[in-house]
Parts: sequence; C-alpha cells; structure tokens
Amino acid sequence: MAVVRFNEETGQRQLHSLMSYQPGDVICPFGARDTFDYPTYLTVQVDTDKHILLAPEDLQYSNHSCDPNIFFDTTSMKVIALKPIQPDDELTFFYPSTEWDMAQPFQCYCGQKTCLGLIEGAAHIADDILKHYRLTDFVLTQLQLQPKMERV
Repeated sequence: MAVVRFNEETGQRQLHSLMSYQPGDVICPFGARDTFDYPTYLTVQVDTDKHILLAPEDLQYSNHSCDPNIFFDTTSMKVIALKPIQPDDELTFFYPSTEWDMAQPFQCYCGQKTCLGLIEGAAHIADDILKHYRLTDFVLTQLQLQPKMERV
C-alpha cells in the first residue's frame, strides 16, 4: 500500500502511497507493536495513559501536516483517507488528531496555508481550529473533559 522514501532535502523518511484512494477509503488496518504508559516521539496516543508503536512499522513514517490526507482512527484501528490520494503522494496526518500533549513539540514547516506553527498536541489548540480536523475518539473525549480555560 505504501513505500518509505528518504527526502534528501529535509533529511526525513516519508511514507508514499502506491495506490489511489478516495476520501473515506480504508488504506490499511494497524495495530500495536508495543504499548507504553507514556508518550514518545514515535508513539500514537490511544488513551490517557496508552501510547502505541505502530504496526506495520512503516506507518511511523507518516509525517505531520496541517493539511493531512490520512487519519489514524484509533477506535477502529484503521488508516482512513481524508482526501483523494494518488500513487506517489506523501501520506501525512495531523499529529494533534491523536496526541493530547506531545512528548516532543516541534515547529511545523509543512508550508500549508493552514500551518499552525508550533505543534504541541490538541490540548494546545483552540477549539475553533480543531473543529476543522478529524480527531480520534480519545481526543474528542479529552476536549469534553477539559474545560477550555485549562487548555490552550
């Protein structure tokens, strides 16, 4: 379904599609290679104290974008296309769609007109911005549990 390529310009590995997909298509199922009770640079958050290393392992090379084309549905454990994807397109997801408070915040340089700059997790993004993204059930629950004054 995808291949990992090295981008010499950025020095990053990237996951690129080998097939075409339409919005809503399931790209692949995923699981956990390992589970932790704390976040790391490579984990995806699935609950308050549950963070997983993705399986298949190549999924870890889906980089962040503020205008993503895939979504990690951590309830159904499936990667879903958010927009049309063509062969060779880089597969990117919005990290705060799964992460409440990231272990390693970073400055985003995705180049999208919707770029948010500093990426720290959903807890640090205003509701009026988050409403434009598909978010995991975990993040949606956190948004309901955390009064806005305690966030952002």
